[in-house]
Amino acid sequence: MDLINLFPLLAIGDIGLKYIAAGLAIAIGAQGPAIAIGILTGKAMEALGRNPEAQPVITTSMILGIAFAEAIAIYALVVAVMIGFVF
Repeated sequence: MDLINLFPLLAIGDIGLKYIAAGLAIAIGAQGPAIAIGILTGKAMEALGRNPEAQPVITTSMILGIAFAEAIAIYALVVAVMIGFVF
């Protein structure tokens, strides 16, 4: 099979590029919060291991930090949806 005949099959139009951009937006936008939540939870578990009496304060701070990190992922999702359906 000739490679020149395959090029029309590999062509990506504007709609395809838009969906690729939306996928990249959510993929890249979700990596930061995922790493942050992992680090935050790990540090909270270390703190609980060192000082179990501080559990209510550590848990409250951890949940608040996770909520803020997750908000960034939700913003990335909103941007990806806007790229996919609005622009």
